[in-house]
Amino acid sequence: MTKNVLIVDDSATMRKIIMRGIRQAGIDNAEFKEASDGVEGLAAVEGGSFDLILSDVNMPNMNGLDFVKEVSAKISSPPPIVMITTEGSEEVVNEAMSRGANGYLKKPFTPEKIQEVIGPLLQ
Repeated sequence: MTKNVLIVDDSATMRKIIMRGIRQAGIDNAEFKEASDGVEGLAAVEGGSFDLILSDVNMPNMNGLDFVKEVSAKISSPPPIVMITTEGSEEVVNEAMSRGANGYLKKPFTPEKIQEVIGPLLQ
């Protein structure tokens, strides 16, 4: 069964790397939609249905932490949200989790790490 995945990251290159990483992790039932910041991501979430959201933390217009908070506030049962960040500090991770994130991946990541964090969410 196909799973709809929203990737929210201000870097088009990073969005492609994430998609490739998911495929390399053996997850081939995913279809991707892309958004370049939290504002676009929120519009996508309000206009579509997703099984998983992957979001960067540092983005212009609306950062990932505010994006998670908005999604959690506007959608009664939001899909799992995984933060993808270079900021591996416990403070940022805890903040993301308190706002509604379900997990996080630190950049750079491996297909094995993607399988470990994202795989169970796309079963």
